[in-house]
Amino acid sequence: MKFVANEGKKVEIEVEGEIYLRHAIKTEFVKQGENYLGLFRKYVYPIYEKNDIIVSSEKIIALCQNRVVRREDIKIGIWAKFLSKFACQKNRGGYGVGMAINMQYAINKVGLCRVLLASVFSGITKLFGIKGVFYKIVGQEVAGLDGFYDGAWDEYRDIGIEIPENPEAVCNEIKEKLGISCMIVDSNDFGQEILGKSEDIQLSENELKALIRDNPAGQGKQQTPFVLIRKK
Repeated sequence: MKFVANEGKKVEIEVEGEIYLRHAIKTEFVKQGENYLGLFRKYVYPIYEKNDIIVSSEKIIALCQNRVVRREDIKIGIWAKFLSKFACQKNRGGYGVGMAINMQYAINKVGLCRVLLASVFSGITKLFGIKGVFYKIVGQEVAGLDGFYDGAWDEYRDIGIEIPENPEAVCNEIKEKLGISCMIVDSNDFGQEILGKSEDIQLSENELKALIRDNPAGQGKQQTPFVLIRKK
């Protein structure tokens, strides 16, 4: 099998003195409501070998789970318009609560009081060069929202994609039904979060993050939501 990396990425990476190969798996444009087991069976199963690890984008799993909110269902209020003016225009890897619609989503999800608290603490800590406090307070549900922009895909202009539901269980289901060890990640060019992994994976969270520290799946129109990792 020939390993292929996305433009600007490398096939090989060294973690804890070991060399690993990464292969970016190109797929169709995945739409809402598709079956993630079917996608793994079609694109991953034919090339998977024992002891490989598959990295899956959280967005693909969330789309399959219909974890989508629509622009027309979010009514932007005065507080969202006001608070978004003081927020950074982007979060860790995408458009954040600097957009009024994302701020309203945060208010809807965790409540105005918590968002106000996060905004105050974020403003104070920024004076000392500390970033990311807002999202730590409001939580992963808000931080992980993707969409409501057309930077890469027009299809995401009017929808927001939430983080997957129970990603750990999804990974274990994939392992049980297909024999594929996998992890679901929220990864971009700015950082990585492991949302879930199958129970058989023995590597530590830090090692798993190191395997994808350069975001091998890419952040544009690569259509490579799955990355196969194999120890050399």
